[in-house]
Amino acid sequence: MEANNPQERRRYSRMDGKFVVSYKIKNSAMGYDLSQTRNVCQKGLMLTTGRYFEKGVVLEMSIRFPFIIQKIKVNGEVVDCKEVVGGRLYETRVKLLDLDENFVKELSNFIERKLKGPGNR
Repeated sequence: MEANNPQERRRYSRMDGKFVVSYKIKNSAMGYDLSQTRNVCQKGLMLTTGRYFEKGVVLEMSIRFPFIIQKIKVNGEVVDCKEVVGGRLYETRVKLLDLDENFVKELSNFIERKLKGPGNR
């Protein structure tokens, strides 16, 4: 690929994957909403949300990955949010914050195995 290709800017491998996520604005009194990821990498993810979030908003999230028994509780900062269905559905991109190094290694290994595995591109 050429050096000016936008995908070349990515520092981490990104994998399409649907993992269950509950989320809410950090420290808000509102309850959690339920969604799923569209894709994930070592330091971020994209999920579908039922509302628009401003860039910089911090979300409290609980994510379930198949390689670990318990839910992962993590904060994430919204880096982009785009409407995909007329005021009802948004693609929300989130940078994960303050991740445990061991979890990052496990997630990285999981993504690499999935990307190299049979039937994956």
